[in-house]
Amino acid sequence: MAVKKLFQTLGPGFLVFVLLLLAACGSTTSTGGGTPTSGTGSNLNIVFVPKQVNNPYFDTAASGGQQAAKDLSGQFKQVGPSSANAAAQVPFITSLTQQHVGAIVISGDDPNAVAPSLKQAMAQGIKVVSYDADVAPDARNVFINQADSEQIGRSEVDLLAQQINGTGQIAILSAASTAANQNTWIGFMRQELAAKYPNMQLVKVAYGNDDDQTSFNQTLALLQQYPNLKGIISPTTVGIAAAARALESVHKGGQVALTGLGTPNQLRQYVKDGTIKGFELWDPGHLGYLAYYVAALLVEGKIKGTVGETFTAGKLGMFTIAANNVVLLGPPTVFNSANIDQFNF
Repeated sequence: MAVKKLFQTLGPGFLVFVLLLLAACGSTTSTGGGTPTSGTGSNLNIVFVPKQVNNPYFDTAASGGQQAAKDLSGQFKQVGPSSANAAAQVPFITSLTQQHVGAIVISGDDPNAVAPSLKQAMAQGIKVVSYDADVAPDARNVFINQADSEQIGRSEVDLLAQQINGTGQIAILSAASTAANQNTWIGFMRQELAAKYPNMQLVKVAYGNDDDQTSFNQTLALLQQYPNLKGIISPTTVGIAAAARALESVHKGGQVALTGLGTPNQLRQYVKDGTIKGFELWDPGHLGYLAYYVAALLVEGKIKGTVGETFTAGKLGMFTIAANNVVLLGPPTVFNSANIDQFNF
């Protein structure tokens, strides 16, 4: 009788409230083991950590990541240091771990320096995908490699050799001395020189630290130190653009051959005025798209990141996870005056 009087006093609205409360208490969505779901659709929380923000190459990769996020109805965010510095990446990784994001997609400035913080993220259940530049293998689930490292290193030398007839002093303008991808490519460049081009002499490897002004100054220093320099390879988008500008500033454009890795929009003017005869790159937008897609599949549990797994990455088609948990985007494209206007990135 007392209960009946209570409901008469509080009214039917209170009863509805109680029923809704009970229903909510029993409707937690989980993915096994009672863990709340946070990895599907609009809840895909994937963050990119490039070597450097406001860098044209990584901005293009980020646009690909954003497109993949749109295709998958997920979230995209990019954070990172304003200058290429491995130590500066660590606080961002730590912060993302504390936020417990779904996945961190990182281009490692130093494969070992970022490894401890990435391992802490993985211990919290966060998926880690490296792209562009790998990190220590035990500090990530999968590495999205833009192209075969040996193919890049050897083809860079071949491109330059074509321009200088396989003869003369050459230099390499790299990014940071700790950049794993740069160092791997340079290793294969040395092998290609030794095997095929005995008349090409590598006189110096300079480091511009993926900084425009530093790369510009390093190029001028190479020209001054080696007045007979015939060519420069710069396998970094910041470096090659700065080197082209430096060559033109001292009227050496077209006299000292320049090749490397860059984007068509960034280097179009230098190709058209003859400062650069040819350079190469993969599509960084596709690289970012593939990296986000793989991260999403890992978060959703659709792949585990093990060798031999195959998967479809949206518009890019089918891929297989190869040895060392590496996914290869594909071969680079050579850009020159004949084809550069066909590309817009």
